[in-house]
Amino acid sequence: MDAPPNSDALRSLKRISDPTRARLLRLLLDAPDGRGSVTRLAETLGLRQPTVSHHLKLLRDEGLVERTQEGRTAWYSISADQLDRVAELVRDDQPADDTAALGRIVADLATRYRGVFARESIEQYVRDSYDRLGGRNNRASLTSAFAVSRLDALLRATGDRGGVPEVLFVCVQNAGRSQLASAVLRQLAGDRVSVRSAGSEPASAVRSTIVTVLDEVGTPLGGEFPKPLTDEAVRAADYVITMGCGDACPIYPGREYLDWDVPDPVGQPLARVREIRDDIEERVRDLLKRIDAERLANTANAG
Repeated sequence: MDAPPNSDALRSLKRISDPTRARLLRLLLDAPDGRGSVTRLAETLGLRQPTVSHHLKLLRDEGLVERTQEGRTAWYSISADQLDRVAELVRDDQPADDTAALGRIVADLATRYRGVFARESIEQYVRDSYDRLGGRNNRASLTSAFAVSRLDALLRATGDRGGVPEVLFVCVQNAGRSQLASAVLRQLAGDRVSVRSAGSEPASAVRSTIVTVLDEVGTPLGGEFPKPLTDEAVRAADYVITMGCGDACPIYPGREYLDWDVPDPVGQPLARVREIRDDIEERVRDLLKRIDAERLANTANAG
């Protein structure tokens, strides 16, 4: 489970929960020169200067804002060492309008898949991917990555597979077991195997304990994030490995389905998560040996 927020984070959230202070921070973040005066900020917000000064003082006391005097004018800006923290807090506090970002994603992917997919199809996948990722941080950028993954899977499912076998790992939240398995297989197989993962009920982020136990053995997670299970991901796979997700996977002929009875790492102590990692690694190594053997056999038969 995620650790409870610390006192500093709670105090900062309380400061920003006031709508006036949140708006002040957004104005400072968005300012071309990264700063604002009390006069300028008051005019923009339609507030009295003493009111703005009061809120800025509270933000300064928290260390979120710093003050610089130039002549008779005091300038306020986000503290240099707090920029990332403030940007995250303000972003979470403000509902995102991703309309422009989605339009850009569609345009970029229309260029990427020119002559392969119609723009209308690309837009449909982008919009559907965005809807499936509701409530996520960085939703627009995740939508782009998810849409690319789905379009690539669709291309593989309906076209030439290029001779590279594909494995799809599926668990419930795509935040633990399937992420462990896919990371280990990518590390061991490289370009010899294409790897995807998904969840029947995906979480919002990969669990921190999973990142920790992977880092302990030098296995990168990369930019992976929990993704919903989609039809095209299953159709693109040669091997579908399920772990605790029941009958969530649709069944297509020509795919090999394996169910691994692996404990769920949710709520488990780190020592137990390490055991789960090692169990999954052993299974992945056996799977890779099998894939390599079958590919060699197919090559020999084709010759």
